[in-house]
Amino acid sequence: MASTAQRKSMKSVGVPGEIRGLEYLHSKYGVLPWSTVMQPAIRTARDGWPVNEDLISYMDAGTSGKEDFLSKDPSWAIDFAPNGTRLGLGDIITRRRYAETLERIARYGPDAFYSGPIAEATIKALQAQNGTMTMDDLKNYTVAIRNTLQINYRGYKVTSLSAPSSGAAALSILNILNQYDDFYAPGNVNLSTHRLAEAMRFAYGQRTKLGDPSFVKGLAQYQDAMLKPSTAAEIRAKISDFHTQNISAYDPEGLESLETIKELTHTRSPGTSHIVSTDRTGLAVSLTTTINLLFGNKLMVPETGIIMNNEMNDFSIPNTDNEFGFIPSPANFIRPGKRMLSSMCPTIVTHPDGALYFVTGAAGGSRIITGTVQSVINVIDRNMTASEALQEPRLHNQLVPNVSTFEYTFDNRTVAFMASRNHTVKYVPLGKSMVQSIRVLEHGKFEAAGDPRQKDSGGAVVWVR
Repeated sequence: MASTAQRKSMKSVGVPGEIRGLEYLHSKYGVLPWSTVMQPAIRTARDGWPVNEDLISYMDAGTSGKEDFLSKDPSWAIDFAPNGTRLGLGDIITRRRYAETLERIARYGPDAFYSGPIAEATIKALQAQNGTMTMDDLKNYTVAIRNTLQINYRGYKVTSLSAPSSGAAALSILNILNQYDDFYAPGNVNLSTHRLAEAMRFAYGQRTKLGDPSFVKGLAQYQDAMLKPSTAAEIRAKISDFHTQNISAYDPEGLESLETIKELTHTRSPGTSHIVSTDRTGLAVSLTTTINLLFGNKLMVPETGIIMNNEMNDFSIPNTDNEFGFIPSPANFIRPGKRMLSSMCPTIVTHPDGALYFVTGAAGGSRIITGTVQSVINVIDRNMTASEALQEPRLHNQLVPNVSTFEYTFDNRTVAFMASRNHTVKYVPLGKSMVQSIRVLEHGKFEAAGDPRQKDSGGAVVWVR
């Protein structure tokens, strides 16, 4: 497990790319002016919002067993403990410095974040604590455009992001399950749950080979091979309906379908949020944003109120598991200019004619993949509404650690069945992943759902102007 020092070091901060990413999306698809789009966020930061149970939980978790930086560090205390003690349930929290920062970005555009006073304050705060990021790092950041990945699933087209995101792993799970005609058929819930966990284990095994395609040669071909029906058929043949297997059985190097890719060589829901949005034209956005762990690396830039990330923890470090339990992978070792492998897998489902059907995605670290996949399964295979799909209890198995976790509300009979198939089972509290979804109904009606595990999640937006 990565040490606390590694997670909090200023060297754990990656160059923030969100503003450039939003700039690209706005320039390509936006209708309203940039400054107008930013006003709701500015108002919320300036005027404040009530502290709810979720924020209380996050503040407690972020300071558990450690010094209460939220009230002791002046940069944080201005917002979180303005009267000397931490805000409580029902109090109003404001982020006025952050509102001023957003105002400047709204007025002068995204360049205001990557150069000038905001950038100077960021670099000053990082370098004051031995960080190595420079003004040139901010100025030279560019958006990378990657090809999407797509499979056919039960008559629908399911599209997600390629590496360094984890859409290939999410689609691989569905690709494997596509081999079962009786998946979640009436009376087949227990066996379907076992097969789902096995598909997860194979997909997370495949994920160990993913990284930044600019640094891992042959990665495009590898992802394509992951999603071929022949690969899914080979994996299905390896899945036993009677027992799970040793971890080594899920090694992708044991799959003939992937061995043909010879050029694969290497040159709590923490700080993540997901939103889904669509409009009446059928334009849809599924977007995941993160500072990685809860409160990032716990540095707030004093002048701007910006909370810095610790995204470098998503890279692999030799002989060290990361915060989410992922074992180190050479494909994801740190290199200059490299983008780290992420669990993000925003997903869009369309009808065969391309008409929008379902938009989904999740926050939740390594559980992003399984949370997203189960929302798709619940809607398509189990005929649930978007709201029902998100209410359904979730399981998770990422191969390492070798355990299947089940939310407390999961059917005990199914969990017992999984134990009978030699799965190591463990119950976990609700809220390890947070999913947001929109489903398009007949006659163009929308059904938006926010994860009930989170208070006022507000992650689904439908624009009908």
